Amino acid sequence: MVKHVGPDQILVQMPSLRAVRSFVAAAKYQNFTRAAEALCVTQAAVSRQIRELEESLGVPLFKRAGRAVELTEAGSILYDAVSLSFINIAQAAQRITEGSSRQQELTICCSPAFAALWLANHLPEFFSCYPHIDINVVSTNNFLTLEPGVYPDVFINKVSDPRDGYHSIPLFYDLIYPVCSPDYLDRHPEIESLEELADAALLELSPYGRSQVAEHVDWFTWFSFQGIDLDRRKQQEHSFSSNDYNLLITMTMRGQGICLGYHHLIAPLLETGALVRPCGPDAAFREKLHYLSYPESNRENQALDTFYEWFMARIDKEETRVTP
Repeated sequence: MVKHVGPDQILVQMPSLRAVRSFVAAAKYQNFTRAAEALCVTQAAVSRQIRELEESLGVPLFKRAGRAVELTEAGSILYDAVSLSFINIAQAAQRITEGSSRQQELTICCSPAFAALWLANHLPEFFSCYPHIDINVVSTNNFLTLEPGVYPDVFINKVSDPRDGYHSIPLFYDLIYPVCSPDYLDRHPEIESLEELADAALLELSPYGRSQVAEHVDWFTWFSFQGIDLDRRKQQEHSFSSNDYNLLITMTMRGQGICLGYHHLIAPLLETGALVRPCGPDAAFREKLHYLSYPESNRENQALDTFYEWFMARIDKEETRVTP
């Protein structure tokens, strides 16, 4: 038995896309003749389609002044809504029609911090070695609810099973310790112990907007790992927190306080002297693993295989690498 579908009000009420295309061209070039030339149709066809669009909407979309045209208020509303959509449609169609003629492409999904502090340091080498592979990085802190249409070839995060059909490989664990700028340490030479550290300006990584709250390590957790209850310390002069680790690192480098440094992200900043370790031992959270995940069905993809081999060779040099 055939199941009948009722009218889809959104689709039914949509104006003709052909007419909307003529409208977008006329609004862009502010002239019907130039719009017709851009669309490779006649000026009469553009005028007719825009007239039909105005009649269907019941409002004028243009103010006509000789050969030039200007958008009305209603026209501006429509143009703002459809112009970007048309660009997205055109780009999607281009990607589809180009097909296999394009360079190999790989989409990597990771946190903004990993993108800015790890990938940005290493990808130039990858591009130099493999210029035929294009990289598209999608950065997010909420890996479990990616927007529709995003299908990464690679996930790099703390979720061992980001999606069905993905195979995950453990990479490294979290090694966390306090870091600050050389300037801040020069201004606060008294910070020589955990007790004095607890009274300093501690910049905090907040969990807001992060899907992996269970994996979150804040100052309270870090001090508890050292056997100190941070609640017993005196009130700090000021506090600063952000869910953006990149911002936290920037504020730290500008001498605003001390933050927790994740070794795999900030080790290069220690090597260059942009950050220093004021005091305090490491806190190794060996159960908090980072993973690389890829679709099992895509393992034979040449671009994925190339990136995988290159990436794992760099990760093997990490101090906190998990033994396979």
